[in-house]
Amino acid sequence: MPATSNKRDQWYVIHVRSGMENRVRDNMLRRIQSEEMGDYVFDVLVPTERVSEVKKGKRHESSRKFYPGYIIANIYLLDENNKLVDKSWYFVKETDGVLNFAGAKDRPIPMRPREVEGMLAQLHEREDAVKPKIAFSLGDTVRVADGPFESQTGVVEEIDPERGVLRVAVNIFGRSTPVDLEYWQVEKA
Repeated sequence: MPATSNKRDQWYVIHVRSGMENRVRDNMLRRIQSEEMGDYVFDVLVPTERVSEVKKGKRHESSRKFYPGYIIANIYLLDENNKLVDKSWYFVKETDGVLNFAGAKDRPIPMRPREVEGMLAQLHEREDAVKPKIAFSLGDTVRVADGPFESQTGVVEEIDPERGVLRVAVNIFGRSTPVDLEYWQVEKA
């Protein structure tokens, strides 16, 4: 069994075949159980965020990967003498779909603690929030896809990314009227 010194503080970015991130993660999680690797591999993540978009007038939510082609794993890979732990090295390298550790061919480098903290904070922050798939800019012409102003076009005057709301100037009875709409209620014209 490995030594207990900071072994859980080693997070690595692993390059995997594009489109296979979830499959590689699921395979690793299964193998952790079946090969009793729980003392070596602690967590395997595919960082994602929920995004929404409007297609044919309907709101759709989907999941989008932060880093396509990569997974993040907490692995006991370097011992207290900074030597590779063969058991965990081969566990990762022999997983179907894994190409290599990011940034290294034969000597993986763990992520810095502040990088890990930032990534984990970003994951927790975006867990429940739904982000619009399309980014809007001031002055964009948009079409309202839902609500009482459906089919109207307008110009984006303000953007509130925290709330996911746009202020759009819509022409109502010949006058430009500012209307607050959620991102999913509009689409680029």
